[in-house]
Amino acid sequence: MFNLIYINMRKIVLALSLVIMASIPLHSQVDIAYQEPSKEILQLADVPLPPRTVINNDGSIIVLLYRSQYKSIVELSEPEIKLAGIRTNPVTNMSSRTNFSNNIKVQKTGEKDAVQVKGLPENPRLANFSWSSDQSKLAFTNSVSTGTELWYVDIASAQAYKLTEGIVNANLGSPFRWFKDNNSILVNAIPSNREPIVSKSEAIPQGPVVSVNEGKKAQNRTYQDLLKDKTDEDNFIKLAESELLKVDLNGKTQKWADKAIYRRISFSPDGEYALVSTIKKPFSYLVPYYRFPSDYLLMDVNGNKIKTLEEVPLIEDLPKGFMAERTGKRDISWRDDQPATLYWAEALDKGDPEIEVEYRDQVLQLAAPFTDQPSTLLKTINRYSGILWGDANNAIAYDYWWNTRNTKAYHFNPANSRKKPVVIIDRNYQDRYSDPGEPVTHKNKWNREVLVIDKSYIYMIGEGYSDKGKRPFIDRFNLANKSTKRLFQLDNKDKLEDITKALDIKKGTLITRIESPTEYPNYYIRNIKSRQSPKQITFFKNPFESMSKVYKEVINYKRDDGLPLSGTLYLPASYNRNSKEKLPLIMWAYPKEYKDKSSAGQVTSSANEFTYPYYGSPIYWVMKGYAVLDDAAFPIVGEGNNEPNDSFIKQLVGNAKAAIDTLDKMGYIDRTKVAIGGHSYGAFMTANLLTHSNLFAAGVARSGAYNRTLTPFGFQSEERNYWEAPEIYNQMSPFMHAEKMKHPLLLIHGAEDNNPGTYTMQSERYFNALKGLGATVRLVLLPKESHGYRSRESVLHILWEQDQWFEKYLKNK
Repeated sequence: MFNLIYINMRKIVLALSLVIMASIPLHSQVDIAYQEPSKEILQLADVPLPPRTVINNDGSIIVLLYRSQYKSIVELSEPEIKLAGIRTNPVTNMSSRTNFSNNIKVQKTGEKDAVQVKGLPENPRLANFSWSSDQSKLAFTNSVSTGTELWYVDIASAQAYKLTEGIVNANLGSPFRWFKDNNSILVNAIPSNREPIVSKSEAIPQGPVVSVNEGKKAQNRTYQDLLKDKTDEDNFIKLAESELLKVDLNGKTQKWADKAIYRRISFSPDGEYALVSTIKKPFSYLVPYYRFPSDYLLMDVNGNKIKTLEEVPLIEDLPKGFMAERTGKRDISWRDDQPATLYWAEALDKGDPEIEVEYRDQVLQLAAPFTDQPSTLLKTINRYSGILWGDANNAIAYDYWWNTRNTKAYHFNPANSRKKPVVIIDRNYQDRYSDPGEPVTHKNKWNREVLVIDKSYIYMIGEGYSDKGKRPFIDRFNLANKSTKRLFQLDNKDKLEDITKALDIKKGTLITRIESPTEYPNYYIRNIKSRQSPKQITFFKNPFESMSKVYKEVINYKRDDGLPLSGTLYLPASYNRNSKEKLPLIMWAYPKEYKDKSSAGQVTSSANEFTYPYYGSPIYWVMKGYAVLDDAAFPIVGEGNNEPNDSFIKQLVGNAKAAIDTLDKMGYIDRTKVAIGGHSYGAFMTANLLTHSNLFAAGVARSGAYNRTLTPFGFQSEERNYWEAPEIYNQMSPFMHAEKMKHPLLLIHGAEDNNPGTYTMQSERYFNALKGLGATVRLVLLPKESHGYRSRESVLHILWEQDQWFEKYLKNK
């Protein structure tokens, strides 16, 4: 009897306890379904977007690719395997994060109406679009429930045709490429004898996982989705291996090469040879697949191996520094101006930026039939970065050096290596005001982009940034004496016009893109030798009409050390700028490192840009009565021997204070109601500003890293490791100063973040620290999402979360 009474009393006490606990707000998990933001935000965030455009070489045809703005959470929940730095759907053999198109139309330039492509598959999930060499056809993949198919569109008839069943392997690199005949395609196909993927939960371990190092330094970034054991290795091979099939436009297939892990395949300009890169063992548990051992093979057009060009070892132990490189042949490619000539770079400093040498790299070449010894083309002072080919006697090579932000361009004669290359450009690549532009190219007889050369002249298209704004230009550059003549420059007083492509630079025919804050970007054909207005060739409507009367201005101001800063200010349409009303402000930014103040202070925003709200922007909240300062300049400068991060916190706070002081002086904002937000490194910035200043009432930090000891071998533009600069790592880590957090912080993170350094754990541990120390903080983890957010459900939910946060801790505080 006593036991029965005792048990009943315990039940009563437990029931009362549950009632009491239910009435107390518990600072832990919240059971919540996906939410949608208020109608002011929803009408902007959930609208159909105009299609993506693909314009052919002569500008006569525009292909319109339609797509949904977001994936669905159902799509993101499809099977996914993460191995060696890739994320793939093992059923479709396609990247699990691919954004698919769902319709294709073809439009002739000069006509307003586009023609619907006939014969497309049901429920299309289209990707990997690729022109044939003559641009009469456009190939693409279509993912279905059983795999990925190969299709193509005949442009003239606007008719689609299916070429294969779901055998295409798009797990690694480009899954197909056209042969030169325009009538057949080389396809990465799933091997017919592929074995099933082994589930990690079902695999029986055969022993421990052991990693060793025998005295070599191997300082690598914190890569994600790496191989972890033998089961992963076996599964990676199964997913990555392909056999190569030649498929003609009637669907007839023939085997071209045996199965291997093909990383890259490219045909020579004349189509007679193929450069093939394959991956091989031993694999690594420290680095992604693109640093695994690989072979570069030379093959003929029929798939027969001619020779091995290079055997690249596992790349785990590069020298320290951003400019470190491996030794041996690298960046192997085809010369675009020759039928079949290979070229590549080799390090002359053993790939070690600490070794002082006159030249860092040399570039060599080898022409068909590839039996001679390679010949040297040129040597570069900095690290080689690429070549624009012209003709037999003219080419331009580029190099760069991160530590000094220097880049050089060399004019050289490929036919005469004894003639010393001439440096024609030598500049700070972060200095946008001095940017001379990019050389104009055109398609040669092999359909390769090469320099347009007019006697001793080339042409340059530049963005034209200056303290007067953005005014794109065309220059003629004399290769002989390095003189420049301005041929044309846009005015851009009321709208923003960009030069996107030169159709025929000698005749002055261009494709440009024109936009304004309320005018959606559309393409035009302009002739710079004519006084006629440009002719519109696309006709996309503005899907964000409700924002058409929002006030927009690029404001300029200065930091307390005199450094010029800028940002794009948005004010509600109903706001009277002459009134004394003070608005709450949302500021959004992303820090950027510089080695000189001159470059750091340059303005590269334009008030004439189209106002494009998207989930990464705070512009939505101007519709709810907030002032918004988007893309606020947050330069972090370290000149001479000083590194930018040596004074990171001080400069961060100085940037924020300058913006708030300016807007306060303009009379627009209530400086007690300012929020700061950012994504990734912008989230890191946000946490630091809330920790080390009293400028902000609240903040939003999305997908950031907050403990830099978890990225000990460098992060962002920090080249030093933790043991070289422990005070920098600790000072810059908000986690290390969690006890100083002064203001409410909303943390948002994708539960499957794969960006190096921004593990989901970063937000989880930071939240736990802040919670343990009594801060006001909320952590939102988005299922299935990576570093950027893809699903409609997730995007609308984070907008709802941010809206609730701003309303509670900013507008109504």
